[in-house]
Amino acid sequence: MKLLVVGGGGREHAIIKKLKENKEIEKIYALPGNGGIAADAECVGIGATDIENIVKFAVENSIDYAVVAPDDPLVLGCVDALEEKGVPCFGPRSNAAIIEGSKVFSKNLMKKYGIPTAAYEVFSDAEEALEYIKTAPIPTVIKADGLALGKGVIIATTREEAEEAVISIMKEKKFGKSGNSIVVEEFLEGPEVSVLSFTDGKVVKPMISSMDHKRAGDNDTGLNTGGMGTVAPNPYYTDAVAEECMEKIFLPTINAMNAEGRTFKGCLYFGLMITKDGPKVIEYNCRFGDPETQVVLPLLKSDLFTIMKATTDGTLAETEVAFDNKNAACVIMASEGYPVSYEKGYEITIPADIAPCVFVAGAVEKDGKLLTSGGRVLGVTAIADTLQEAIDSSYQMVEQIHFDNAFYRHDIGQRALKAKE
Repeated sequence: MKLLVVGGGGREHAIIKKLKENKEIEKIYALPGNGGIAADAECVGIGATDIENIVKFAVENSIDYAVVAPDDPLVLGCVDALEEKGVPCFGPRSNAAIIEGSKVFSKNLMKKYGIPTAAYEVFSDAEEALEYIKTAPIPTVIKADGLALGKGVIIATTREEAEEAVISIMKEKKFGKSGNSIVVEEFLEGPEVSVLSFTDGKVVKPMISSMDHKRAGDNDTGLNTGGMGTVAPNPYYTDAVAEECMEKIFLPTINAMNAEGRTFKGCLYFGLMITKDGPKVIEYNCRFGDPETQVVLPLLKSDLFTIMKATTDGTLAETEVAFDNKNAACVIMASEGYPVSYEKGYEITIPADIAPCVFVAGAVEKDGKLLTSGGRVLGVTAIADTLQEAIDSSYQMVEQIHFDNAFYRHDIGQRALKAKE
């Protein structure tokens, strides 16, 4: 079997390491991959959104199966294009990936089918949005409609901040065309939970829950990032909450997408908030979350490739999806200055004995050396019987990895530990 994985970050590295456990897979190509992924797959210099050349490569190299991991190529129709050439894929087609590609679509879907979410208004005119902000409840949440690298959400705690957010997204086009429309929604309170799930469009098999840490600094200070670390499972996601989510959110979402003629196959990510009125959807993603994948997949006991093929073939109901009854913690090491500006090109040293626990996100290989090339450079994941042991082990490994200008949060998992008390 020859596989192709589209993408080049820490999530893709985690997916590739898990796929390699299947002995039927002889070869994995990563398009474009990165310097760290190169240790586990053959990296090919084709960008994740270069769909024409991805398809050409897949056909010329007789690829048996493709995994399209990032949001952009999914929304742009990478799965559609590959399937048209007879290459089976893991991931939704473009008309289903819209569940992440358009916040306006997903909010309207939830409203239409009674799926619990925050109250909201949609605007495509900046002046109308600014007028609404004058009387909107504060704090409020302002979201760019389209994809914005996970950064298109602004929580405004004052009316001035809300106005600034509308102007920067809609008038100054901070996120480009993604800001042509915005969603202004009610600010929800409660613990957040990420639940990734496998689905073949008929059944939903949730993965182990996780807790992300979005802010750059300790104690949830600083700017929002793509994620500075994760732990799994999330202690707020109890069996009772899981049952309620399946009944009121997971299955209704799949059924709603089917009713709209947009059958979703692949990994559907539910970003949830456990409010005093029960769980509500904050966001959907049409793919594996990053860095949630780096704690969820290492805990997966079942074969990932078998599950992925089942989502494609519509046989997920008969396929085992089992997880270890353990805890995982991932600490992200980033470049000083992320998520704004940072320097690149520093050599990374990773001791060989801990390399299997490292998922590389932003690095290139040059003259046999691994050099930093991104904001989030790598994630270090440890698995243990208890959450405290997993956290301690992850930080012990972090201390053995070196590159200049490295920074990381020192409190990953502390909120989860408090919740367990």
